[in-house]
Amino acid sequence: MKSISLFSGYVYLIIAIILGIASNGFLKTTESFTKLFPTFFCIISIVSCIFCLSKAMTIIPVGFTYATYGALTITAVTLFGIFKYNQSPNIYGVLGLALIIAGVILLNLFGKVK
Repeated sequence: MKSISLFSGYVYLIIAIILGIASNGFLKTTESFTKLFPTFFCIISIVSCIFCLSKAMTIIPVGFTYATYGALTITAVTLFGIFKYNQSPNIYGVLGLALIIAGVILLNLFGKVK
C-alpha cells in the first residue's frame, strides 16, 4: 500500500472535519430520517467523513486525528446551532467548548507520540 504524505494526511483531516460538520449540522433537517434528501445527504457525508478520517489516520496518529476532528466538529456544530437554529449555550457550555479547544491545542503542540 502506498503511503501518503503528512500534508495529505492533514488535507484528509480537514475534509473529514468539513464533512463531519455538514453531516451533523444538517442532521436535524432529516426530521428523524423522514425527509429523503437531507437523509441521503447526511448518510453520504458521514460515510465520506469516516473514509477521510481513516485516510488521515494512516499518517497522523489516531489520538491526534480523532481529538482534532472531534473538537473542531463539536465547536463548529455548536456555532452552526447558534446561527442556524438560534440555540445558545450557557456559560458552562461555552467553558466546556473552550476547554475542549484548549485540550486539542495542548495535545497538538506538546503531545508526543512514541
